[in-house]
Amino acid sequence: MSAAHDYALEILKPGLSTQVQDLGRPGYYHLGIPISGAMDRHALVAANRLVGNEPGAAALEAVFMGPEIRFERDASVAVTGATMPPKVDGVEQPGWTAFSVKAGQVLSFGYLKAGARAYIAISGGVDVPLVLGSRSTYALGALGGFEGRPLKAGDRLSLGVPSGAAREGASVPGDLRRLPGSPPTLRVLPGLYWHRITEGSQARFFEDEWKVAPEADRIGYRFRGGRKLEFEPREQPFGAGSDPSNIVDSCYPYGSIQVPGGTEPIVLHRDAVSGGGYFMLGTVISADMDLIGQLQPHQAVRFEAVTMDEALAARREARRLADGIAEALNQR
Repeated sequence: MSAAHDYALEILKPGLSTQVQDLGRPGYYHLGIPISGAMDRHALVAANRLVGNEPGAAALEAVFMGPEIRFERDASVAVTGATMPPKVDGVEQPGWTAFSVKAGQVLSFGYLKAGARAYIAISGGVDVPLVLGSRSTYALGALGGFEGRPLKAGDRLSLGVPSGAAREGASVPGDLRRLPGSPPTLRVLPGLYWHRITEGSQARFFEDEWKVAPEADRIGYRFRGGRKLEFEPREQPFGAGSDPSNIVDSCYPYGSIQVPGGTEPIVLHRDAVSGGGYFMLGTVISADMDLIGQLQPHQAVRFEAVTMDEALAARREARRLADGIAEALNQR
């Protein structure tokens, strides 16, 4: 990103939790530093493409409630992800579409109608310092973003120099937008510790309907409502806790599903720790991780077992959708 101009944005109201996010900082997970970045990468990339930014430019991720922002310079804006209608000086603007905001105008948002996280891309990208190659906020570690924390009223942000032409009035076609289905289904590749639960529990995990717990956040999404898992008998390994769900400490893959005590599955997400002592029954496939970031508390969800070939096919399809956005906008 090019050097920033003077401050271009003033946060009047921060919303519930609004943070600077890009595509994250891979390469440090083995050191205990999570990838962070947008919970819905597809939505972030789409918003950036609409305003002429590089796909991974830093934008704002707003959760459940949008911020109120005064612009101090003209800019192009796009809001994707959750259906949270953007407004310029009170006039509603379409989502998944590029529109202009003039210096002195205020961007605000209506009530959330669907999804959980909206992505606000602004031409030039949000310019905060790079930390380990990323501008993403990791709030738990006070790392990156704007002073390592969610935004608050009175914060002033810089923008970079736009790297490409904004496509004002352009929209992402409806078939290239992604939000969870009804009910959402999360595809799972059973993992190394799948054998720790009985065959009956293996079947019931995929038969049961689960609901998103209120504790769901960037670290992990907890689910409730299904039947408790039953574990195969074992002798407690040296170095593992006494609960059947405990293992000798192991690495946690991104998207892994741990079930402490066998009661409430937790899918580890962008800001999760990289290891610990709970068994993992499987991993949500990469193509469905974006969908988790758009789930609301108490939303019903089902898990579906897939093979590695099916997981790889889903990843190719996700890439096709992302490439399709670039192709659709380039044809304008």
